[in-house]
Amino acid sequence: MGEDRRLAAVVALAQGMAAAHTPRESWRAAALGACRALAGSFAALSVWERELGRLRVLVNVGDRAEGEEEFPGDEAYPVHQFPEIAEFLHERWAAGGEPNAWVETAEGPATGHPGYCHQRVAALRRRGRGCCVVAPLVLHGRAWGELYVARPAGAPVFDRGDADFATVLASVVAAGLAQSERLEEARRLAFTDALTGLANRRAVDVRLEEAVERHRSEGVVVSLVVCDLNGLKRVNDTQGHAVGDRLLERFGSVLSVCGAMLPGALAARLGGDEFCLLAVGPAADEVVKAADELCRRAGELELGEGVACGVASTEDAIGVVRSARRLFRLADAAQYRAKAVRAGRPVVAGREGPDDPVVRLADEPFGEGGGERRRFRGRLP
Repeated sequence: MGEDRRLAAVVALAQGMAAAHTPRESWRAAALGACRALAGSFAALSVWERELGRLRVLVNVGDRAEGEEEFPGDEAYPVHQFPEIAEFLHERWAAGGEPNAWVETAEGPATGHPGYCHQRVAALRRRGRGCCVVAPLVLHGRAWGELYVARPAGAPVFDRGDADFATVLASVVAAGLAQSERLEEARRLAFTDALTGLANRRAVDVRLEEAVERHRSEGVVVSLVVCDLNGLKRVNDTQGHAVGDRLLERFGSVLSVCGAMLPGALAARLGGDEFCLLAVGPAADEVVKAADELCRRAGELELGEGVACGVASTEDAIGVVRSARRLFRLADAAQYRAKAVRAGRPVVAGREGPDDPVVRLADEPFGEGGGERRRFRGRLP
C-alpha cells in the first residue's frame, strides 16, 4: 500500500471513531478501519481486564468464524495464554523500546518474534486464517489491550512494513479510545448526581419522556415514585452538613437497593432532599411494594426521620397520561399528601375512588408564583 493510501486509511479510521456516539460504535469503527487499512479479512479489539486477569474481546468484525459474535458477551481468555500484553511489552518498555506490533502465522512467528505464539497459532489454524498482526494499545502510559487483524489462509502474509503500519494504527485507535472515554465520562457526569452516584433530574426527565412515549404508543406501564427525605434540615442544623450528606448518601443506597426490586428501574436524586424511582414495565402493585419497602428501610436509618413517598402509575385510575409532566405532578401531589398526613407508607395516586384528592389536586391549574415542585405545600389535608 502506498504512502498516500495509508495516510487516507489513517484519516478514515480516525474520522470513523470521532463520529461514534457510543463506546460500541467506537470499538467497531476502530476494528473496521484497521481491517480495511491492513487489507485484512477479520479484526478484533480486546481489552486487558487486570482485575480479572483476562483479555476480553470487545468486538469482532469482518469474516467471523463459527462462534465469533460481533459484540461477544463472554469471549475472554486468561492473560497468561497471551502473555505478550503483560510480559513481553513490559520487558520491551523497560529496555527503552516501543510497543511495536508483530506478525504471527499459522506456521509460527514470522516478524517480531515476541517469544509467545502457541495460542495464537492454534487459533489461526482452528479458524482457517493464515496470519495475523497484533498491535498493542496503550492508554495513559499503560497497556490497555490489543488490536488484532488477520488474513485468510492462502493470502499474502503480513510483512514488517504491515507490522509498522499496524503500530501507527494502534496509536490512532488509542487516541480515539481516550477521546471516547472522555466523552463517555462527560455524559455520565451530565446525568449523575455527584454526591450519591444516582441519576440526576436531567436523566429522569429524558427517561421519563421516552417512557411516556412508549406508554402512549405501546401501552407500557410507567410508574414514578417521588420521595422527600424527612429531617434533613434538622440533621444539617444540629449535626452539620457533612452528617447531612452522609444521610443523603445512605438513603441513596437504600433507594438503589429497593429500586433493584423492579427490573430496569432508574433511581435518582432530583435535588436537595428529593429522590425518585422510575419504573417502566413492572405492574403498579410491584412498584407500590418496592415503595413500601423503601419507606420501611428509610424509617430504620440511624439518621433522619423516614421518608414521605408518593406513587403515580399509568396502571392506576389517574386518567389519560399524555405527558411526562402530568405523571410527575401526580407523583409529586401524592408525595406531598404523604408528608401532610405523616404517612408511614406510600400514598398512591388514583386509589381513593373516583374523586381521588391527589388526582384532583394534581390536575388543578396552579396559580402565579412559586415553582411547580412546591405548589402543593399547605394545600393537602
